[in-house]
Amino acid sequence: MERKFVKVEKGLGPDGRIAVVRFDRGDNINALSHQAMRELRDVPRDFEDDLETSVVILTGSAKAFSAGFDLKDPDGRARDLLSVGERVNRQRLGPRMCKAWQDMDQVTIAAIEGHCIGGGAALVVALDFRFCGQSAHFRIPEVELGMNMSWGSIPRMLALMGPARTKQAVILASDRIGAAEALEWRLVEKVVEDGAVLAAAMDFAGRIARQPPIPVRMTKSTVNRLAHALDDLAAHMDADQNVLTGLTEDYKEGTSAFREKRKPSFKGR
Repeated sequence: MERKFVKVEKGLGPDGRIAVVRFDRGDNINALSHQAMRELRDVPRDFEDDLETSVVILTGSAKAFSAGFDLKDPDGRARDLLSVGERVNRQRLGPRMCKAWQDMDQVTIAAIEGHCIGGGAALVVALDFRFCGQSAHFRIPEVELGMNMSWGSIPRMLALMGPARTKQAVILASDRIGAAEALEWRLVEKVVEDGAVLAAAMDFAGRIARQPPIPVRMTKSTVNRLAHALDDLAAHMDADQNVLTGLTEDYKEGTSAFREKRKPSFKGR
């Protein structure tokens, strides 16, 4: 598949052991259309047999990491016409994208400028480290759109932030989580000046790239297996729950309110 929105550059840093993956739709919004998600899902395959790359940095545009799932994507809006089975199958694209990044042998770092919303946040919590600019912000809007937070992201956020902060971030869907707050909550590991995030990530990646590659990979694998051992148990119903909430009146109200730029009125139906 030809990639329109994602570019991969290998052979950077010490001994060429760093790669940079750039997701940029050229609109400073960087929404996750189905095409974009397929491209991002497939990128980890470029590194499956790559023993030369130790660290992969994922970044967005200079002004935005990602606005999350593209509710205006014709491919996505067509789901209302699909059967339940077809909806469940399509809903698995996002989780598979995030899981592919989590399962990479290489150490992964998200370099975040600007907004990182919904599916964008789901993707970055699947990586090993997160750096962001001072003006960056995060938001998890799914509940306010009448749906559950899926893509296997709740167990990952729980591992980073703990139960209370995860509930706060997901349930209070309108609240922005600024860079300083994200650092305090342990959603990110480092905050730097705007425009300097990729450089900071490259510097950190360089330190990792200078370490012996084999024990680095072993360490990542061991930590991830311990930290995420119960993730499947917690998130195996994500896709089904997303389809279920997508059949509710509240989902229709939430997404309509988003498109019409008004506050939703939920009825619990």
